[in-house]
Amino acid sequence: MAEGVAARAAAVDILGGVLGEGRMLAEFAGVDLMPSDRARALRLAETVLRHLEPADRVLDRHLSKSPPLPVRNVLRLAVVERAMGAPAHGVVNAAVEIVRKGRRTRHLAGLVNAVLRALPEDGMFDGLPPQRLPRWLRQPLVHAWGREAVGAIEAVQAGEPPLDLTLRPGFPAPAGEVLPTGSLRLTSAGQVSALPGYAAGGWWVQDAAAALPARLLAARPGERVLDLCAAPGGKTLQLAAAGAEVTALDISEPRMARLRANLARTGLSARVVVADALHWQPDGIFDAILLDAPCSATGTIRRHPDLPFVKDGSEVAGLVALQAQLLDRALGWLKPGGRLVFATCSLLPEEGERQLSAALARHPELAVERVELSGVETRWWTAEGGLRLRPDYWVELGGMDGFFMARLRRG
Repeated sequence: MAEGVAARAAAVDILGGVLGEGRMLAEFAGVDLMPSDRARALRLAETVLRHLEPADRVLDRHLSKSPPLPVRNVLRLAVVERAMGAPAHGVVNAAVEIVRKGRRTRHLAGLVNAVLRALPEDGMFDGLPPQRLPRWLRQPLVHAWGREAVGAIEAVQAGEPPLDLTLRPGFPAPAGEVLPTGSLRLTSAGQVSALPGYAAGGWWVQDAAAALPARLLAARPGERVLDLCAAPGGKTLQLAAAGAEVTALDISEPRMARLRANLARTGLSARVVVADALHWQPDGIFDAILLDAPCSATGTIRRHPDLPFVKDGSEVAGLVALQAQLLDRALGWLKPGGRLVFATCSLLPEEGERQLSAALARHPELAVERVELSGVETRWWTAEGGLRLRPDYWVELGGMDGFFMARLRRG
């Protein structure tokens, strides 16, 4: 087998699983390959998903009719690799070999060879718009922010995201760019566990936007704080590092295993509870609560490019209802005068701005608190006092995940 064919063939299979079967990329994390080939296969599949529409536009210039999905995915992979600068010889030979090995595709090996050898040497995606968001997501975002803003979001999501770290003062850290909000950004991290400070627990991986809800909550030493829907645990670590007495609750035992591992690595402590928040009862009230509620995760598409191809928006109404239930329930566990931060990693207003408006209408005793946060720009705050983050913010620095958050004070 030629060099790189195993990883490329696995990437084609992964693309088939996402585009043909509606499976998430995370389901392929254990694919049976050498670790290096597995990582490359997933990286290749992610890259294709970020550029699927431009790749199809290039291919359609050379195809009189669409080939079967496995062959189209081989072609898509080859086009994207070539557009990213991979040498033509290796890309074409690997694509032809993959197609030739398939019993149902081998007769199309000549077509694949001809199409790929007809591609231009460079500038393949020049003049083509970036991968567009699906209609069910794009329309409400255009209505909320306009076509120019959505186009900028799509351009950011077409790029490979950087790695952000939340740092603990006094610990070693890798070399990188300190962002205005204090997170450290790495553009080429390599193996995370080999970076300086990892073993000492000096930092953890957390997008700069995801680090802001805990900073908005501003937990203080000795406060009794609940991190609701806590997994995988970045916010729990922030709250514990601030000196709070943290209870971390989540319904998923496998995801909480990561939280426990990070607590052990960092030497931080929190009470870890695996339970359904809709049925769990605490043994007392809390000074502060952070609710990072389950949501559509549409703000994380740049890190999860499979989401637009797997989801269709049908789950949003149920998620909105669940968010409201969790928010109402959490408020019952908050002491008078206590504060709660509600957050979602969603771009959809119904999971953010409208959820906040509805909560204020249901609970007249609540007040929104807008507080100063280092590095947060004035234009990110909404009129009602929420903080709206979008992928097209900090474009010159590599963007950020989409989030909505608001700090509420119970009267």
